[in-house]
Amino acid sequence: MSHPVISLASARALHLSAQNLLEPVSRKPVAADVVDTIRDMGLLQIDTISVVARSPYLVLFSRLGNYDPQWLEQALSAGKIFEYWAHEACFIPSEDYGLLRHRMLNPQGMGWKFSQAWFDEHQTDIAALLSHIADKGPVRSADFSADKKSASGWWDWKPHKKHLETLFTTGKLMVSERRNFHRVYDLAERVMPGWDDASQTLEQAVAEQQMLRRSAQYLGIFKPEWLADYYRLRRVNTKAVIAQLLADEEITPIEVTGLEGTYYVHRKQFPLLQQAIKSRIGSTVTTLLSPFDPVVWDRKRVSTLFNFEYRIECYTPQAKRQYGYFTLPLLQRGELIGRVDAKMHRKEKILEVKSLHLEPDVTMASRRAKDIHGAISRFAQWQGAEKVKIVNVPETLTALWGKDWQI
Repeated sequence: MSHPVISLASARALHLSAQNLLEPVSRKPVAADVVDTIRDMGLLQIDTISVVARSPYLVLFSRLGNYDPQWLEQALSAGKIFEYWAHEACFIPSEDYGLLRHRMLNPQGMGWKFSQAWFDEHQTDIAALLSHIADKGPVRSADFSADKKSASGWWDWKPHKKHLETLFTTGKLMVSERRNFHRVYDLAERVMPGWDDASQTLEQAVAEQQMLRRSAQYLGIFKPEWLADYYRLRRVNTKAVIAQLLADEEITPIEVTGLEGTYYVHRKQFPLLQQAIKSRIGSTVTTLLSPFDPVVWDRKRVSTLFNFEYRIECYTPQAKRQYGYFTLPLLQRGELIGRVDAKMHRKEKILEVKSLHLEPDVTMASRRAKDIHGAISRFAQWQGAEKVKIVNVPETLTALWGKDWQI
């Protein structure tokens, strides 16, 4: 029996639909949309680079438009989301705590994120740190700077930031809030009151099966080898999970024109899949994406599905950078058409477009130019810019836009 065949454009649309990037939000966003958006993606990766808005805020902006970034911190302090290692460090819906709890209880499998040798060597200081937090309340790593002293002798301990991170990885501490994006750590039992490991923690095998099932939903369309990366799973039986998903009619096999092998579409995308089989569907969203957006964080997946070769160059020496320090993939109506290296000058209220590189096969029509202009303007306005300054973009665009424009 042959599988349904859809176009590559339709396959991209199914993935973007699963990621809430099929159509622009048509209403004004509200605070609850932040948590709902994180639920729809499963995970919101955290990164601290702030040359423009930090990545988690940017991922939400790509989906919600002009929302209030404080809503993310409010969701954290209200206990609607929590932080832990998933794809990498992520904000995760609080109802998924049991999905990750087994990692906290067995941190030896967490690689560089946990050192048993460090824990053993510093166990007296670590126990004292826990005791201090229990008695005195939440702390930040900045509270333990070496130049601070106290009559209590507490500051003389000079506990390393690594103590806090170790206790975070083992689940003894959780992030109760963020202040100026700095973590505030508190005892897990105060952040998750009433949690019972014996009755609520999923066994590792069960949790990982659920993660793979969730990944199928968050991707919308996938090849088997794409599933494990979403939660950074190793040595999992993806074939068995796919067989079960097929048996439960939670996914269906398809083929994509121009791509090799069998793909699978998740049940949540079945209505859109029926449209895709009958006629072409497509995304109408044009926006800038974070380098840590789920759409692009698996470089092999984005290469296959979008024919977009991408890597972030902030860790590359400046002389060897091809595109820029923190380039933002440019999504336009279902295609990744280029990348923008931008910098937000907050005091001056200027967004500087340092460079805009289009993909080699991208031609510039008036609608595309208008889409990009609108996306950059919305991006700038959301960050409080009053002006966009253009430094290096293709001449076809500067001819239409000029060198800068007011918001």
